[in-house]
Amino acid sequence: MTDRYLAEAGVTVRGVAVEGLAKEGEGILPGHAIAALARAGAIRTADAFDGDQIQPASLDLRLGTVAWRIRASFLPGPGSTVEDRLGQLALHRLDLTDGEVLETGCVYLVELQEALALPPGIAAAANPKSSTGRLDVFTRVITDRARAFDTIAPGYNGPLYLEISPRTFPILVRKGSRLSQIRFRRGDARLDEVALTALNARERLVEASRADVAGNGIAVSVDLSGEGFGGLLGFRAKRHTGLIDVDKRAACDVEDYWEPLVTRGRRELVLDPDAFYILASKEAVHVPPDYAAEMVPFDPLVGEFRVHYAGFFDPGFGHDAAGGRGARAVLEVRSREVPFILEDGQIVGRLIYERMLERPQVLYGEGLGSNYQAQGLKLSKHFRPWA
Repeated sequence: MTDRYLAEAGVTVRGVAVEGLAKEGEGILPGHAIAALARAGAIRTADAFDGDQIQPASLDLRLGTVAWRIRASFLPGPGSTVEDRLGQLALHRLDLTDGEVLETGCVYLVELQEALALPPGIAAAANPKSSTGRLDVFTRVITDRARAFDTIAPGYNGPLYLEISPRTFPILVRKGSRLSQIRFRRGDARLDEVALTALNARERLVEASRADVAGNGIAVSVDLSGEGFGGLLGFRAKRHTGLIDVDKRAACDVEDYWEPLVTRGRRELVLDPDAFYILASKEAVHVPPDYAAEMVPFDPLVGEFRVHYAGFFDPGFGHDAAGGRGARAVLEVRSREVPFILEDGQIVGRLIYERMLERPQVLYGEGLGSNYQAQGLKLSKHFRPWA
């Protein structure tokens, strides 16, 4: 994409043309357009981006130097900045330069290295990274004057903060650790039921006997058959474990942190109250190159559990993976106050598809260090392979 073409986009940030944005249409911005936003000053950071920080349809967000332990989660509301509220809620300050341990059951706030000065027509949304969700680390992005988490309004100009609350494992983080990611979008490009049905017929978005399309989403169910994984149903997190360094790959032994769950002839699992599980979807998921997807809860009334903290699926996820189409979605499941029986094939979430503004120049799994292409029942990248 030439600089001349980029300059024709007609979108400006404080009067400076954003070189890299398609002139027309609605959709999720691809990686090269995210880079263009940064060049135009819409994404500000003192340090240059890491080499793999820009993904096909998202940008990883990096922790800054300072974290605060706070009394409680909060939203600043329309009349306040985050800094205003910190004066009331901060308990103590942590220097992340050389790393700090974030304890379970505590709430922390970190100013991110990336700040925004978005054009009027560009909004953003944030979500935990897949590896973050698979560690049961709850994160949410907060902006000044925000009324909602993880939602950045068009034209927002200001800093970004990340609320972090480890739920199961204590974690070691430092300046530059990446726990969350952000997507940028122009307009509303979500597919309605008609468009989603047509796309599924053409591209087979889920590899299953039938696709359950309702409203603007495709249903995703849980696999508790034990088939295809050697009788393994999933993993249940242990309590009182050692800490996990979020920046180290394959550094932890699975059985120090997880209890493998195997089938005993029943296609069901009783979720223990306040326990955390890693399970797999029954369907194999496919995200074509011109689309992005997000996993959202199916319905909070169908059961006493929460599924999928980290919900972004980049373009190319499951695309011709392992010689076919589709890769299983890993489900991060946390039960609530009462035991709940989860049955094989029970619907636990739905996939929302959106159009890309343009096709990414690099797809998920193509030399970007993508950890979960062609995945099965896979724990986060921090654990050594388990057999």
